[in-house]
Amino acid sequence: MKKPLLIVFAALALVSCSEYQKLLRSDDVQRKYSVADSLYKEGKYKKALGLMEQIVPVYRGKPQAEPLMFRYSNTFYNLEDYYLAGYQFERFATSYPKSDSVEIASYRSAKSYYELSPRFSLDQKDTYTALEKLQSFVDRFPNSTYRVEANSMVNELKEKLELKDISTAKQYLRISDYKAAIGAFENFILDHPGSQYRQDAYYGRFESAYLLAINSVPRLVEERLIESKKYYESFNKYYGASELKADADEILSDVEKRLLEKQTEIN
Repeated sequence: MKKPLLIVFAALALVSCSEYQKLLRSDDVQRKYSVADSLYKEGKYKKALGLMEQIVPVYRGKPQAEPLMFRYSNTFYNLEDYYLAGYQFERFATSYPKSDSVEIASYRSAKSYYELSPRFSLDQKDTYTALEKLQSFVDRFPNSTYRVEANSMVNELKEKLELKDISTAKQYLRISDYKAAIGAFENFILDHPGSQYRQDAYYGRFESAYLLAINSVPRLVEERLIESKKYYESFNKYYGASELKADADEILSDVEKRLLEKQTEIN
């Protein structure tokens, strides 16, 4: 019994496909609108999109345009084509600012950009765009039911940027580019005041300054050792009770030993 049923289903699928192809080639705009709507509601987004792409220009400026444009944007969203979903939802929100769907369109536009944010080790251009869009959504719809989720995404993206920046600073330290490391750690401290990686930045800045000092030409060593002590003091002020304190104290001990030797040489 299974084989005849499979044949029947295959035949029906072929007929359906044939009818869809005929509709694509036809000039019946109203029929395309109706079928696209049905396919969309059935979750057959790729087929719905094929018809929508043909009729969107035709309905522009007409009463049917608003629901059509929302479905068109949402089709890209459901197909996980987030570049086009973000763009189309943004266009919808701009074109129909008084629409009942403008809030969800704005939210899904922002979330589309969030979905485009890559892992922290890659270029974060899309992450900055996503943060801008999400913040804009929260500012525009402060009482939205999507506010909690939007704020959660904002926090996640900010942490990704923090991880990117602290990793970059540590990479400078690993490759012995100590001046660049000090600058990167300082920028991190300024740019991410509430970060969970802040103590790593304070410690990394001190360690980088110490390594810069002991690897400098003789005439610069003492000056840079003194500078590194200032960075230790900043670390100790905020993170004197942290698990990195012992390591920092060990470096400081060597700094003071070297400074004492310098003073002994002078005397």
